[in-house]
Amino acid sequence: MNADTIRILMIVGIGFVVLIVVVMMAIFAAYFKLWLRAFVTKARIGPFALLFMSLRKVNPTAIVDAKIMCVQAGLKDITTERLEAHYLAGGNIKAVVRALIVAHRARINLNWDTASAIDLAGRNVLEAVQTSVNPKIIDCPDPKSFGRTTLDGVAKNGIQLKARARVTVKTNLAQLVGGATEDTIVARVGEGIVSAIGSCNTHNEVLANPMLIAKTVLAKGLDSQTAYEIVSIDIADIDVGDNIGARLQADQAEADMRIARAKAEERRARAVAAEQEMKALTVENQAKVVLAEAAIPLAMADAYRAGCLRSTDRRNGSA
Repeated sequence: MNADTIRILMIVGIGFVVLIVVVMMAIFAAYFKLWLRAFVTKARIGPFALLFMSLRKVNPTAIVDAKIMCVQAGLKDITTERLEAHYLAGGNIKAVVRALIVAHRARINLNWDTASAIDLAGRNVLEAVQTSVNPKIIDCPDPKSFGRTTLDGVAKNGIQLKARARVTVKTNLAQLVGGATEDTIVARVGEGIVSAIGSCNTHNEVLANPMLIAKTVLAKGLDSQTAYEIVSIDIADIDVGDNIGARLQADQAEADMRIARAKAEERRARAVAAEQEMKALTVENQAKVVLAEAAIPLAMADAYRAGCLRSTDRRNGSA
């Protein structure tokens, strides 16, 4: 190997080393700020890891920010790979991490797998955890969803009661995936209130103790298989409505009267028809009598001609 060949190889080697150094410096310059933040906060994400994130079409800034939040909050079991996998699956890693931090601070049993599953299912996992810490109030009925403002029940004495309730619920994280939503809670509570009013003998029982309804509804376990746990049910307002029993009795009496009128009219029509039939039968019989009377002279004439009938002369006594 001559000197020229050695010189060329050295130049190529030096160029290759320079190229590698330039590429590394470019990568380091591009991700220096992110790497420095991760290094200072002990997130332990290297520059090459940031480069590979970009190649996998993962936002390095979002991963670094999420990892820093996890480290600062003491969530050591959440790795960078988990964050990347959830990001690639279309999840909101920021919301999931914030939800886990809130759950960790509030000592709520929530792990990464459950939180990421809730997020990928389309639920707001952060709002769910916040509702577990700070229960929310649901109006029953909800005018926006059901188009009515009161729950109408009728006691056994026929008096209608119009009630409005406020249901305090907190999120049941174990049932959040696959559990029923707020509309189911409102429907079940509404049905329970109407049923509780209907089981009372008089409306005065409900007016005297509205909490009787709430206790009856809570005892039914209406939050089973739902995403929420009912904390309390409070009767916000209750008013006396119409006398449904009297109205139903009046309607029934009116219906009975109409039926009786219809039956009486039917009987009258049958009587009128029978009367007309009897009149027609009388006329028919009278016609038969007239025909019979008309046949008598003809019979007498035939008898004279036949000699079966003779006249008697009373003056001389001869026949």
